Amino acid sequence: MQKIVLLAGILLFSLQNGRAQTGSNKDELQKQRLQLKKEIEETEKVLNETRSTTKVNIGQLNTINKRIDLQDNVIENITGQLKFIENDIYKSQREVNKLARVLDTLKQEYAKSMVYSYMNRNNYDFLNFIFSASSFNDAIKRVTYLKSYRTYREMQGLNIIRTQNLLQQRINELSGNKQKKSIVLQEKSHEMTELEKQQQVKEQIVAKLKGRQKELTAQITIKRKQDAKLKGMITAMIRREIENARKKALADKKERDRLAALNKPKTNPATSDNTAKTNPALPKETKTTGSVLVTSEADRVLDANFERNRGLLPWPVDGYIINHFGANQLPGGIDYNNPGVSIGTKTGTGVKSIFDGEVTLVSYMDDKQVVFIKHGKYFSVYSNLSSADVQRGQAVKTGQIVGKAGSNDDGQGQIDLIIMKESNNVNPEQWLRRK
Repeated sequence: MQKIVLLAGILLFSLQNGRAQTGSNKDELQKQRLQLKKEIEETEKVLNETRSTTKVNIGQLNTINKRIDLQDNVIENITGQLKFIENDIYKSQREVNKLARVLDTLKQEYAKSMVYSYMNRNNYDFLNFIFSASSFNDAIKRVTYLKSYRTYREMQGLNIIRTQNLLQQRINELSGNKQKKSIVLQEKSHEMTELEKQQQVKEQIVAKLKGRQKELTAQITIKRKQDAKLKGMITAMIRREIENARKKALADKKERDRLAALNKPKTNPATSDNTAKTNPALPKETKTTGSVLVTSEADRVLDANFERNRGLLPWPVDGYIINHFGANQLPGGIDYNNPGVSIGTKTGTGVKSIFDGEVTLVSYMDDKQVVFIKHGKYFSVYSNLSSADVQRGQAVKTGQIVGKAGSNDDGQGQIDLIIMKESNNVNPEQWLRRK
């Protein structure tokens, strides 16, 4: 009998303290949901602004695609929350069933104990049980047994009360989780309806863009020509920088050799080597980086810092992506391979340098301007600027204004950002901080 009470106590302890620790996962889902809602609000703001200021364009299509992706993520987040709630309901139901069985067993045992006590309630029987002992030690043992039996009955009563309280607590939790599930299911249904609305908006945008197919084709043709011209400018600029770097490296080597020869002692060759190495007048050799464009220690540090900030670089403007890097499929079967990333913003917005560097070229391309900035062996190129605020040879800092955003053929503000590693294009979206 005491064994049953002991097992019941162990079970109660495990039910009170052995529940799965899923709070952190739930908190993470909640944080993710709040972030998604914030991004959706920002995307909606962009959509509303472009609808009111420009005709339907590719930027709107990419923005609605992002809006739909965010909506999908919200629904996925809610599905994850539902799994947690259903898991909690399952655990609560199991615990309710276990506690109900334990409570039933405790009540049965307590009833038997009470019947036994009632049958032996006479004080004469109590005293007779003690004085009928064969020895004094045996009498002490009997008194101890009677005290233990009284304690056992009290423990039975306490276990019943604890079990009843815990059972009611789990029943309340079960009811609360079922209510949560109902609320979250309604929320999921609402978000599914919202997703359908956004998909309808996308279909309307696609239909309008198809109606502008000839116009879009003409715009893309012009953009390809501009990209080709820009590529030629970039190629020439990088070729010039490489040639300048080689000349500088050769000049530095000649200067080191000249100074080493001047400082070379005539009597002790060993001293000559040591003097050449320690003489502060000699130009220092730059640690190799595998690039001819890195010609000094300052270049090496800048180059390394730029690489360390991959994925953390600030956006040149606050805005949204019109065309991603690489292959872009436009409505009507129009293909466009973007050498950088096209970012929609307000016309006249200040365009900022994404990192420290040196302006290597400022040039016109048609009626717009282009700024080229060198970061070690990397280059950032900012095109479609209505004006430039820097000049060639100028050192710039991260976040410094280098020009103003111009507008595209649809009348919306736009800049194009290209990042080069020597003469190779890289994906700017992999280098910029995730929005």
